[in-house]
Amino acid sequence: MTEYRRKTPEEILYAISKLHRGRLKIIIGAVSGSGKTYHMLREGNQLKQQGIDVVISAVSTMQRSETVEQALALERVPSIHWTKDGRERKDLPLDALLARNPEVVLVDDLAHRNREGARFGTRLEDILYLMDKGIGVIATINVYELADEGEIVYKLTGIRAEETVPSDTLELADEVRLIDVSPETMLKRIDDGLLGERRHPAMCRRGNLGVLREIALRLMAEGVNDSLEKHREALGLVGPSGAAERILVAAQYHWNGSLHVRRGQQIARRLNGELIVATFVRPSRALTKEQLTFKRSIQKLVEKVDARFEELPLPHARKLPALLVRYAVDNKVTRIVMGHSNRNRWQEKWQGSIANRVLRKTRNIDVFIMADRAAHAGERILPIKPKPHADADRFRRLSSGEIEREIETIRRGTFKVYIGAAPGVGKTFKMLQEGNSLKAKGVDVVIGLLETHGRKETRDQVGGLPIVPRAKIDYQSARLEEMDTEAIVARHPEVVLVDELAHTNVPGSLRKKRYEDVIRLLDNGISVISTVNVQHLESLNDAVEQLTGVRVRETVPDAILKLADEVELIDVTPQMLQQRMREGKIYALEKVDQALGSFFKIGNLIALRELALRELADDVDERLEAWDRHASLRGQWRRQETIFVCVDAGPRSERLIRRGFRIAHRLKAEWHAHYVRPDGESGADAEKRLDTLRQLCERLGGKLEAEKRDGRRIGEALLARMNELNATLLIIGQSRRPLWHSLIRETVVHFMLRRARGTDMLIVADFDRGAAE
Repeated sequence: MTEYRRKTPEEILYAISKLHRGRLKIIIGAVSGSGKTYHMLREGNQLKQQGIDVVISAVSTMQRSETVEQALALERVPSIHWTKDGRERKDLPLDALLARNPEVVLVDDLAHRNREGARFGTRLEDILYLMDKGIGVIATINVYELADEGEIVYKLTGIRAEETVPSDTLELADEVRLIDVSPETMLKRIDDGLLGERRHPAMCRRGNLGVLREIALRLMAEGVNDSLEKHREALGLVGPSGAAERILVAAQYHWNGSLHVRRGQQIARRLNGELIVATFVRPSRALTKEQLTFKRSIQKLVEKVDARFEELPLPHARKLPALLVRYAVDNKVTRIVMGHSNRNRWQEKWQGSIANRVLRKTRNIDVFIMADRAAHAGERILPIKPKPHADADRFRRLSSGEIEREIETIRRGTFKVYIGAAPGVGKTFKMLQEGNSLKAKGVDVVIGLLETHGRKETRDQVGGLPIVPRAKIDYQSARLEEMDTEAIVARHPEVVLVDELAHTNVPGSLRKKRYEDVIRLLDNGISVISTVNVQHLESLNDAVEQLTGVRVRETVPDAILKLADEVELIDVTPQMLQQRMREGKIYALEKVDQALGSFFKIGNLIALRELALRELADDVDERLEAWDRHASLRGQWRRQETIFVCVDAGPRSERLIRRGFRIAHRLKAEWHAHYVRPDGESGADAEKRLDTLRQLCERLGGKLEAEKRDGRRIGEALLARMNELNATLLIIGQSRRPLWHSLIRETVVHFMLRRARGTDMLIVADFDRGAAE
């Protein structure tokens, strides 16, 4: 009833003051020189074009031509100059800004500390003061200038900021936008002398630049996740969104409790998820001396791995599955980690199994069942293949075949991809901007394929870049156009710009997909700069549908992104994107209302943005591991895993294959998909379905094995093949059989739970959109 309570005068005055308060937008980068000031000034010019009164003050262009050009069109309120340690400093002229009273002021260096005797000690205080006076602010900052992040950065790279702001500063902002730049781009800027000479030497190392970049991406992803959860709560949605991982370990005060926590921590770290450990105890029963010892051990471990721990009351043992699932739903858990049942098949039929009852009650939550381990040693039952030592072949002489492959790699063109969360973020604009920049340096650049979608800003950015005419293809009494790949190969430029990587070519084209055309160009020594949206990545297809309700039909294999030498994110806030949509800068005005009511809903844009940030952070982490295994934020995956994915003819099998691929990729593991066809399953439809699954596996770099068996012996066939492969993780879908069916005949899932106890099992939930909303 509180929402109908009459507000007090103080509450009314506070609400009015909030309406008059200026807005704060923070533009954050991984490192100085990433382009924050340029993008801030560009936004200022866009606001000015919309009739908003914008000024700049205490802005440092560093005499970079593109940045200076953006600043020229904006009114400057002179800053207060002073020197410290021989360096010129700029304070905000608060009185002059109040007298000028603009709607928005643009200012650099949010972490700046003011001169002695200034009204406030820091620039952050200056900005909050201006906001209280009704002036909006756009400001810039580097990730290592946030206090808590600065400590992590110093530990990993040795880089320490001279001045910092409190770690919760980003929470003060109405919007935060990341400017993402790859280490390769930063190193080029350093080599070109664009970033000046006063730089920390550690800033010039690719590994350190990668670490800074990953920290910035993950920090942004966490902030966006908070926004997404608040948005979902406001809409009354429960359960996980699907954008972030949250792992719940159901531990007992038992010898294996610590093993469960450690396995949960390994999973959470590799998937970059939050870890929660919960244990249920009977209030009426005092803990034994042994249980108290195990409790202290688990609590100490939980603190060490930076997890959250809760001890929860359990009224009766039979209520454990329901309480566990309810707790998981309330905490937006995506995966429950628990142990195997100790009961045999007949005991389970008579008394039930906690794992089975949890599986029956879960919706949209995967269940990870840990392998049985020997009680005295906590060892795995199945053997683990040793990981080859990283230094083992460092000094080995290359064979002639390996030398030839290395030469081919050198001849191959370089590949750069701009990725975004949704259409309209500015990927094509940025691609054209880079093309013009390369052309100005004397590089032979052409446009191979450009889609402007009628956007004037994009058309204007073409400048003097030459365009290779498109090929004409006749299809069903119509003449259509596609990129003329062969003409580009004949022209042989140094760099070609290719838009919309996920595009499917017209039937009759030499290649089915545009990314295949790109591979043809790269193989011919032509470098490519391209664009794609995160929802088009094959392995994210299910996650995107879960987040947005939209099934994306055009996809690119994840391997294409891994093929890229550089991947950069174009980050735009959902508010900015919706504003562009309303102004007709993304789609034609007649399509705006429909788009804002469907794919471009604010919740979808927040979720896709988080997905893009996390995906790129993982990509950065993979590259860091390739450069330097000690630099990876997730740390090494210390054991060799073999993933075994069980599929059938059902519609969820594609989801299982994608999940298997993503887990295998994160764990650096082999993966195998296996399909056991019952004898009675045959015909054209069955063959078509099997072919669809095979093609998906191939797009993801795997292979689907299929065999026929008696329908009653499917579990035995799967178990035999899994043991042949020495699988360490089994991935299988939840049983869709009703409860009464399992009392008569054992399901494949229950068979594997009982017979594959020496293997970890991930039982993937059927996604039920209704259960999540």
